[in-house]
Amino acid sequence: MTRIGVAGAGLIGRQHIAAIDRTPNVTLSAVLDPSVSEMEWPRARDLAELARVSDGIILAVPNALHAPMAKELIGAGCPMLIEKPLTGTAAEGADLVACAGDVPILVGHHRRHNPLVAKAKEIIDSGVLGALTAVHGQCWLPKPDHYYEADWRQGAGAGPLFINLIHDVDVLMHLCGPIASVQAFESNAVRRAEAEEVSVAILRFANGALGTVNLSDVSLGPWSWELTAGENPAYPKTDQSSYLIGGTHGSLSLPNLTVWSQKAGPDWWAPMDQTRHPLPLSDPLSAQISHFADVIAGRAAPLVSAADGLRAVQVIEAIKHAAQTGASIDIH
Repeated sequence: MTRIGVAGAGLIGRQHIAAIDRTPNVTLSAVLDPSVSEMEWPRARDLAELARVSDGIILAVPNALHAPMAKELIGAGCPMLIEKPLTGTAAEGADLVACAGDVPILVGHHRRHNPLVAKAKEIIDSGVLGALTAVHGQCWLPKPDHYYEADWRQGAGAGPLFINLIHDVDVLMHLCGPIASVQAFESNAVRRAEAEEVSVAILRFANGALGTVNLSDVSLGPWSWELTAGENPAYPKTDQSSYLIGGTHGSLSLPNLTVWSQKAGPDWWAPMDQTRHPLPLSDPLSAQISHFADVIAGRAAPLVSAADGLRAVQVIEAIKHAAQTGASIDIH
């Protein structure tokens, strides 16, 4: 049994704890959170104690705590799964990557553990779409008022860019390659909090493809990965798509894994063929826990590395900066 500790028992921390409970060959060692009682789970008094009783630790704490807690775990030689974002800023992330050494760090972009994403990657890499030209990602995920009862969720760096869109950015880069530059606008006209509510960005990929992402947690609609992939039963599943990826010979919609092509195309007068690649619903959080156990044991390298997590933070930070300045921001 691999002993996994969890620091932070908020919304996502409790999901990780539930995933540990339903994943074979792993067990919850202890939880570090002031709101947790010994009646609920074994409780650690501090991070050092949690590291002593665990083979690996999940950091599911507020974003600003990721870097300092991860550095403490690096000092203890403890493998970790850091819930996204890797860190609150790209500078902190670069510092963390530089000092990690041989300590394994897995970043919690759990969608990468979904077979839907793996199949999409296989389709794109097969060349059936041709050269990638255009990409679109949409995340309209209206959140209830009680979600914002925690004050930190309305502050800088805690809006849907770092909480939600960073997942989409990670998946789109995994499928389509690195993002080289961005332009963006944002708004907070509804809640008037410091955190953004709507963000729209133009992406230039290193391979020459152009993309757009449209993010809102104040727009009611069915177009988000959470509402279309069916990977989390807490969200009502819709039959819509949240990603569109186009190439010179075809296009792909996700998560319904539909490929559009033409036998004698491209020709705007010719009929299109539609090919579906249906897959059963999966549990990527449990798959991520199982993979984390393999990483702890040295049987696997992190599917989503600290460097991957840093690239996603760099893009999100660039989108934020572009929206605030009106400038096009290059990502180095």
